[in-house]
Amino acid sequence: MGVDNASPGAEPAREKEVPPHQHQESYVLNDEKEDSLDHIHCEKKEEKVLSSDNDLADGGNDSRSETSEDRGSGIDPLDHDNPHDSTRPEPLRRISSTFTRTTSVVPRARRRGLFGSLAVIPEVESPYEYKNSTKWCITAIVALAAAAAPMGSGIFYPALPELSRDLGASPTITNLSVAMYMLAMSIFPLWWSAFSETLGRRTIYIASFTLFVVFSIVSAVSVNITMLIVMRVLGGGASASVQAVGAGTIADIWEPKDRGRAMGFFYLGPLIGPLFSPIIGGALSQGFGWRATMWFLAIYGGVTLLLLVFCLPETLVKRKPSPPVVVVDGDGSNALRRVSTVQSAKIKTKSFLHKLKSFFIDPLRVLLYLRFPPVLVSVYSASIAFGSLFILNISIQASFDKAPYEFPMILVGLLYIAPSLGYVVASLFGGRWIDRIMAREAQKAGRYDAAGKLIFLPEDRMNENMWLAATLYPGAMIWYGWTVEKGLPWIVPSIANFFFGCGSMLVFGAVTTMLTEFMPNRSSSGVAVNNFVRNIFSCVGAIVAQPLISALGNGWVCTMVGLFAWVTGNAAIWLLKRNGPKWRIRMDETLRREQR
Repeated sequence: MGVDNASPGAEPAREKEVPPHQHQESYVLNDEKEDSLDHIHCEKKEEKVLSSDNDLADGGNDSRSETSEDRGSGIDPLDHDNPHDSTRPEPLRRISSTFTRTTSVVPRARRRGLFGSLAVIPEVESPYEYKNSTKWCITAIVALAAAAAPMGSGIFYPALPELSRDLGASPTITNLSVAMYMLAMSIFPLWWSAFSETLGRRTIYIASFTLFVVFSIVSAVSVNITMLIVMRVLGGGASASVQAVGAGTIADIWEPKDRGRAMGFFYLGPLIGPLFSPIIGGALSQGFGWRATMWFLAIYGGVTLLLLVFCLPETLVKRKPSPPVVVVDGDGSNALRRVSTVQSAKIKTKSFLHKLKSFFIDPLRVLLYLRFPPVLVSVYSASIAFGSLFILNISIQASFDKAPYEFPMILVGLLYIAPSLGYVVASLFGGRWIDRIMAREAQKAGRYDAAGKLIFLPEDRMNENMWLAATLYPGAMIWYGWTVEKGLPWIVPSIANFFFGCGSMLVFGAVTTMLTEFMPNRSSSGVAVNNFVRNIFSCVGAIVAQPLISALGNGWVCTMVGLFAWVTGNAAIWLLKRNGPKWRIRMDETLRREQR
């Protein structure tokens, strides 16, 4: 600062220059920093105003100002070109934590996303800084939203016969209202995930659930089957946004060492939805007709929308804007150019076409991630399990309302509790188990960074947990098929379904977490690819299950599917264990080249 006691003519004292890598972003009232006590007073005053929001978000931990894209497992947040390079000088590889002891809360006026200032939980610069209770609250809200899409398919199964009579459509046509809904769940997340990486998570959540409520209401008042199917497709596409974007939110706020447990809890939403939806659908359609199921979805979507608006902050870390492109003359000088009307029209046309391409075509580029073996093999592992799950769901619905069981519709819905209990158990304990396995593998390999922290790799999550899971759910499916085929008491196939739920949930949790770590800069895109493929599998499974069961019986259908899933699932694990590291390195190199 200026020195009052300096002698006349003496050179003014200079401020001590701070190295660039030690600067911390702070909120000031003036854009230009002046060497005056008034400016310092303004800074301190604003920091005091932000202190109440800091108390809500601060985890009391020693945190670093690093982005979610750069905060990989043991990866230097400053090294964007080569995150695996451990030869960088220490000052550039590890930022001192003394500058960021408190959480950097974003002022309300600067918070991002639709109606961002309305969120009770404040937005912070580094989402890892949230305390655990806040992280679990955000995770629970996202999991609740993720239940909407699968609930929309399961709630409709008991209503299909009544729907067919009311709208005068054949059973095959009415089944399309479910199959097309699931197909939309596989395709639309490709766009939602791409938009979320630029517009932010919160904007996508609010926009998609607003559309979901609208389409559910229109579905409830549909006057013919065509109108219903179209609205169901749009509603399924809107609700499916959370399946891709939600996993990105989990990756935004949870560090890799805790991410497996959090991802397991998040996955309870899309897996618990099928637990309650057949029960609710059976009761509503029996008491009030099929339209009541659509009104229920509209109400559920509306309540979830309110939670998203008032409780969910933006979690996508801000990216540094690219430097502006400067047009330079041949002599190296910047010059203003006169552009003709024709040239201006051409420029505007190209800009419009570029925007159309970015909006409609570019989101499909995420499917190119399937050319990378670690993504393809991981996605297949989850997809074959998900397809098996929907074949099992169709079998329950088609078998227990007939002899020798002849259960009423509500009791048939209660049978879905067994696999859902398996999902809960595997979610609560499996995620923690996966995190421990990952830490154990890193310790065994001796992977530590300069600060002594473990360096985790995605393939560390695949060990005895996946070998067990890839054997458990196919075996349980074969067990279920033959016990139902022979008409054994309902408790016997229900126990099999519990173990099916445990095994399949272990697969889903591990694969989803690995995909967010294979592509830390595009976590939502990786999960969107997973959702696309697995929902294609589930759509096919839902369509072919009933004809196959009618032709071959539950025993042989479940045996064929179970054996195929066991052989290919274990082969996928073996391939990842053997080739995962070299595949991942090649994938990282290719992605870095493409981003330049």
